[in-house]
Formats: sequence, C-alpha cells, structure tokens
Amino acid sequence: MGHQAILLTGVLSRQTRLRFQMTSKRSAKMFELLLTSFPVIIRYFQLKRRGEVMSVWNMRSAVFLWAIMAFLLFLVIFYFHPKSYSGLLPFRTVSVVAQTSGPVTEVAVQNGQRIAKDDLLFRIESSAQQVALRQAEAELDKLAAAETKAQNTLKVAQASEVEAKASLEKMRVDLENAQTLFARNVGTQDAVRKLEAGVTVSEAELAAAQAQVELAQSDIAQAIPAQREAAKVAVEAARVALDQTDVHSFTDGVVTQLAMSVGSPASKLILSPAMVIIPDRPEGLPLRITAGFSQVARATLYEGMPAEIACDSNVSLSFRNAVLPARVLSVQPAIAAGQVVPGGRLLEPNNGLARGSLLVYFELEHPEHEAIMIDGSGCIVQTYTNNLSGFTGHVIAATGVVKAVGLRLKVWGSLISGVGLAGGGGH
Repeated sequence: MGHQAILLTGVLSRQTRLRFQMTSKRSAKMFELLLTSFPVIIRYFQLKRRGEVMSVWNMRSAVFLWAIMAFLLFLVIFYFHPKSYSGLLPFRTVSVVAQTSGPVTEVAVQNGQRIAKDDLLFRIESSAQQVALRQAEAELDKLAAAETKAQNTLKVAQASEVEAKASLEKMRVDLENAQTLFARNVGTQDAVRKLEAGVTVSEAELAAAQAQVELAQSDIAQAIPAQREAAKVAVEAARVALDQTDVHSFTDGVVTQLAMSVGSPASKLILSPAMVIIPDRPEGLPLRITAGFSQVARATLYEGMPAEIACDSNVSLSFRNAVLPARVLSVQPAIAAGQVVPGGRLLEPNNGLARGSLLVYFELEHPEHEAIMIDGSGCIVQTYTNNLSGFTGHVIAATGVVKAVGLRLKVWGSLISGVGLAGGGGH
C-alpha cells in the first residue's frame, strides 16, 4: 500500500504540473484571442447600430478574419519566442573509490559533512603494505652494505694488482740475468726456460688482478648505483601503496551517499563508490544552464539572445528572484539523438524516430544571481527575439510580452503545485 501511495502521489504530481501548464497555455491563448478579437467587436457594433440580429451567417467574415489573425499571432509568438520546460542547472559529482583492497578500519566523515581538500575520508587495513615497505627499505640498506663490500674488494684487487706488477718486474729482471749468464756459457738453458715460464705466469696473474680491479670499479660505478635506484623506486612504490590505504579528498565539497562502515571491504569499482562528494563551484566560473528546444527553434535562437529563467527552487510567495534574466551563451552544433557509436549491431533508422532536442547553453545576466541558484534545479526557459530591424521587428519583439505573462502564470502554477494545494504534493 505504501508503494502504491508513493506511485499515486508521483502520478498526481505530474498530472498537476501538466494541468497547470495547460492552464497557463490556455490563459496565454485567451489573451492572444482578446488581442485579435477587434474584427468581431467592430462587426457586433455595426449590426447593433443597424438593428440587425447577430447570427453565424452575418458574423462569418469577422469570425473568419478573427481566426486567421489569431492563428498568425500564435504562429509569430510561438515561433519567434521559443520556450523550453527542460531547463536544468547541471553539476558534477566526485565518486570516491579506493585504490587498493582491504577491510575499512576507520571512517572519518559522515553524510552531509563539509570537507576540505586533503581531508581524510577513510582508512584501509595496511599491514601488508607496511611489510612491503619495510622489505623495500631493507633491500636499500642491503645495497649500502654491498657498496661498502665493493669498496673493500676494490682495495684488495688493487693491492693484488700492485703485488702482481712487482712479481712480474722481478721475474723479468731474473730472466734477463739468466739470459746474460747463458750467453756467457755460465748459466743453463733450463734456468732460462723456468724464468720465461715464471714471467708468463706473472703476466697472467697481473691480468687477473687488473680484471678484478675493473670488475670492482664497474660494480661501484654502474651495477650498485642501478640497483640502488631500483631499490629507491621500490621503496617509493611501497610508500605510495601504503599512502593509498589512507583515502583523502581531492576537492572541497559535501559528502553524500556514504555507503561504507568499519569492517566493510573497500570498493575499487567506479560503479560502486564508497561515497559521493558534491564539489564546491569553481571560483570565477560562470553558471551554465542547459535546456532542450525543438529543432525548429534553431532558426530563431542565436548567441546573446535575451531570455528569462524560472527555476522551481527559487519560487516563493514574494516572487522575489523567481524569474531571472539570462542570455543564450551558445547552441550545441549537433543533435544528441543522431550520435553513432561503435557496436555489434547495424544502425536502424526506424529506431530513431523520436526527434532529439537542440541543446542550448544559457548564462545569467547578473552574476550576483548565481548565489541563489541550487545545482540540479529544474527550470522553465523563455527566450525573446529582439534582433529584427524595422517596424516588423519591433512588433515581433513587442509580442514577447505575451510569453512573459505566460511564464509568470507558469511560476504561479509551480508554486501552487509545489506546496501541495493542487494535490499530489508533499504537504
């Protein structure tokens, strides 16, 4: 029963709104009919002066002329002053999702709470990230010890190189002495051969010692620094992973739709955010009101066109700031209904029989009115053509007063419907 009552209330609310819109339209049309009724009035007084009875036959010309004038007036007013009921003040939201998984250990905000940039929102269990950070830091410390060891290895290799050089020099001197003695028939051939072999061994030992020195120098100059940079990157990555367990706000705003508690798993899916933040309006960025118009209105809408905007959230008994002056900022150069996106099915034109609307952006004429606008408000947008020159242009611009009166009647209807006097409201 409760669900049915809610549905019935919504239906009544929509029916009430439509009823008041139709009433305001009928009121505007009656006003327009009165403006064009002078042929009938003149004919009536003519018949009365002549003493003739007024009938359908002798009023046919006046009624026909009246109908033509009324139709033409309707056409001019509705064509040159298009209106939209789909006005909207759009706004963005920030979906908060975790960058890492794990159970939530702390929720630092509440629904409706105002927050500032960098404020803590919630914490995730971080023992695994802390262990990973300590392990990365230990690897970095191990490289410091490895660098010290490489320095000592270089010293040992350099000492071995000096020793090998000295040994080689001694063997070469001994070889020269043995060769001299052998040339004088004092020494033996075997002694010379042994010393030659000793020189060869000493040269090999020197080459090995030099290779050890180069290896130690390469470790100190290239290998260990590269390993140190890799270890630093690993430490930084571990710290980033640990920091991601504390989720902070990236903007000023208000928290809403908080859907988590301590112990619940942190969601990483953008379609299932932990909470939603309504960010504050950027400083210096004018508001943009959007509205959809009939595609036929493209011929009359132009940049800078004056308009009036009446939002439901600004309606009050005093009618103060209920209707705000605005102007057309730009017209979107494409109709959204014709957008083609890649898919597995071919485009079927018959599926797009519903005509899309012309998206128009509006900007308030007075910036001080932006403070009273509520994001997401639904608005009625009325435009007025005033860019035509000559007498005809002045007449067309003057007919906009009919639309202005109709807009204010619709505001009355929104007020009565919104407070619940017409049924279907929430009061």
